[in-house]
Formats: sequence, C-alpha cells, structure tokens
Amino acid sequence: MSKTVLLTGFEPFNKETVNPAWEAVRALDGWTGEGFVVAVCQLPCVFGDANRAIEAEIARVKPDVVIAVGQAGGRVDMSVERVAINVDDAPIPDNAQRQLVDEAVVADGPVAYFSTLPIKAIVGALRAAGLPASVSQTAGTFVCNHVFYGLMHHTAGMPVKAGFIHIPYLPEQAARFPGAASMALADMVRGLKLAVEVCMTTGTDLRLGAGQTH
Repeated sequence: MSKTVLLTGFEPFNKETVNPAWEAVRALDGWTGEGFVVAVCQLPCVFGDANRAIEAEIARVKPDVVIAVGQAGGRVDMSVERVAINVDDAPIPDNAQRQLVDEAVVADGPVAYFSTLPIKAIVGALRAAGLPASVSQTAGTFVCNHVFYGLMHHTAGMPVKAGFIHIPYLPEQAARFPGAASMALADMVRGLKLAVEVCMTTGTDLRLGAGQTH
C-alpha cells in the first residue's frame, strides 16, 4: 500500500512576491516514488491560521510523513531543524499584521519537541549530492517555528514522521540584499526529493551528541 508524504510551504510574507518554500514544494505535487506519493499544501503566514491549516490537511490526507518547509533569508544552506520551541516572538508582523511577543504556541505545552525525521541522514544525503546542508538548532520564533511546534504537538503519539526544513532565498530575492546567500529552485526541489526518499527508508536517527551538526 502506497504511503503519503505531505509537504507544506508558506505563502509569500514580509512584502515578498514569492516564497521559495512554496515554489519548491508545489513542484513536487503528485510526485511518486517507490511506495509513496506526495501531497502538498500552502500555509498562510499567519499565527494560528497556519497551524489550523496544516492540521486540517493532515486529517484530510492522513500522511505517513510530514515535512514543513519555510524560507529563512540569510541561511546559506538547506537547514534541517532539530528542535521546535513553545514560543511565539515575532520580529516582524505576520500576514495578518499580528506581531506576537513572548506567547506560547500551545498553552501548557512542553517546552520543546525534537523532530522525528532522520535529520542526520537527510543532511548526509544532501551533502553527498553536492547540496549545502546542515542540522539547525533553531527554527526561530516566527511562524516557521510556530508551525513546526504545532506540527510536532499535533502528531505526538501518531505513527507519523514529522519535522521542518528551512531553505535560503532564491537568487532573484538575494539579488536585493548584497552578500545574501541563495539557492537555485531546481536544487531546492532536488534536495526535498532526497529528503523525502531518506524519510521513506530511514528511521529517526536523533541521538544527542551523535554526528556532525555544522
């Protein structure tokens, strides 16, 4: 029986006209591999609404793996996130012009959740393919971390692998910020394909202190 992988990406935010996360994710809509098919969903860059949207999509497609993807302008590689924290502390307003400060993602929820994706194996596969990648120790405190934490809280106890990957600017975005790193869309898509394939063949590999994280 074929398994389902759900990939999510955000709408553009912070006055951008494009979000590389959504551009890369939507390129994989309907992609099939050995024993799996990919479904995709665009999330609003809005606190609360984003988590309700991903929870509704999980209920609809009943995925075996969920990888949420977000833009991190200034990152130099595909950053596979290790930990989501229970804090909303927005450096800029979301797309509903809300700027939460020091609020919990989930009231009385755990302080943090670890990703249940095989994060080290994903990074290893990306690097082996010539793509810059690392394990990241922070997903920030904006809507990306909000979704990451909400996803892990929602899937806790479910037989679902879940986590978050940050990707850099597209070249056309980085051109406006001298010195900013970027990655071609084709490489982002190739990297997400590899991440999905690794998730389908590898169990969670998180062991504190194991492997390289930089």
